Amino acid sequence: MNAIGPVEPGEDTYGREPTHGRYEAAASEAARRDPRRLRHRRAALATAAAVLLGAAGLSLHLTRPQPPPPPPAPRPPWPSQSVAVTYAGEMSRPRAGQRDFTFAVTFAQEAGPPVSVRRIAQPSAALSVRASPATPFTLKSGTPRKLIITMHIRECGEVPRNAGLPFLEVTLRNARANERQSYILGPEYANDLSGALTAACPRTRVS
Repeated sequence: MNAIGPVEPGEDTYGREPTHGRYEAAASEAARRDPRRLRHRRAALATAAAVLLGAAGLSLHLTRPQPPPPPPAPRPPWPSQSVAVTYAGEMSRPRAGQRDFTFAVTFAQEAGPPVSVRRIAQPSAALSVRASPATPFTLKSGTPRKLIITMHIRECGEVPRNAGLPFLEVTLRNARANERQSYILGPEYANDLSGALTAACPRTRVS
């Protein structure tokens, strides 16, 4: 009598569980449990994150509008633009034959850094000048200096008689430049000077 039942599998026909999946899972589990590999992995991730953050920061810095540079500091004025020389009167009246007489001038700095007064002169070869206090001296804003100028007559026959002469030639220096400036001290100075020269040299011809 033949029995009817489930077909039995033949020899070597039983299904075998694939082994590659177990190997990969085991390797992953080993890597997870190995602290050295775990630290290495974390360090690699941290390095990659730092690189990305640095690149993002550099890109932001390069694309961000930069503020304009500060304007350059203004240059100081020319010394002759900041120094005023005015006639202060006090012209002495020499007697005939005297070669020296005096008058007063005021030096004032109107603005800017200090100015050094290096020299005071005048253009006539027949005259010379000497200042007290002597040059060089320094002018500062808000502190005018009164000087007594001594005029010396070298040659009576050649003294100038023009009402506008002689003017004073002043050499000035500040942080910007060294400059020689001619200062005409005005009609009152010219009249007083003409009277002093005429008193000292009454017999000279008019130049």
